[in-house]
Amino acid sequence: MSYLSEDLRQKILAYLPRYPSKQAVTLPALHLVQDELRCVPRQAIVEIADLLDLSPAEVHDTMTFYGFFREEEKPLGRTRLWVCRSLACALRGGEELLSDVCQKLNVKPGGTSADGKITVEFAECIGGCEGAPCVLINDEHRMNVTPDKVEGLLADLRQ
Repeated sequence: MSYLSEDLRQKILAYLPRYPSKQAVTLPALHLVQDELRCVPRQAIVEIADLLDLSPAEVHDTMTFYGFFREEEKPLGRTRLWVCRSLACALRGGEELLSDVCQKLNVKPGGTSADGKITVEFAECIGGCEGAPCVLINDEHRMNVTPDKVEGLLADLRQ
C-alpha cells in the first residue's frame, strides 16, 4: 500500500528544480506529507527516500531532528494550536493561556482533543510579540488571546 498519492508525489517532485540537490527537498517533502496525512507514517518515509534517492534513515533523521513532525502513532488533529511561551507572551499571560486551553480540552501540551479536532502545543516564539499573548492556528496568527476569548476560539476550532 502506498501512502503517497500520485498528487502528493508530483508536489514533492515539483520541488526538485527549486533546490540544489534532491536531499534538500527532504524538509519540504516531510511538510507536504504531514499537511496531507497529519503525520509522517513509516511507509511514507520509505517512499520519500525512494523519490529523493536517499536512505529511509536519512529522511527519518531529518524528521526527528525537528520537533515539528508527528509519527503515525500520534497524528495531529485537524487543527494544530500553538500557544506561545516567549517572554512577551509569558509576561502577558501565555502560560495561563496554555493551561486554560489544555484544561478546557482535557489534554496536556502535545495532546489532541478526544474528538481529534485540536492538537495543542506550545512554542517558544511564534513572532507575534506585539500582540501577546498570541497563538498560531495551523499557519495563522491570532493576537491578544486573553482568557475571555478562549471559549470562543475553541468553539471556532471545533466547527
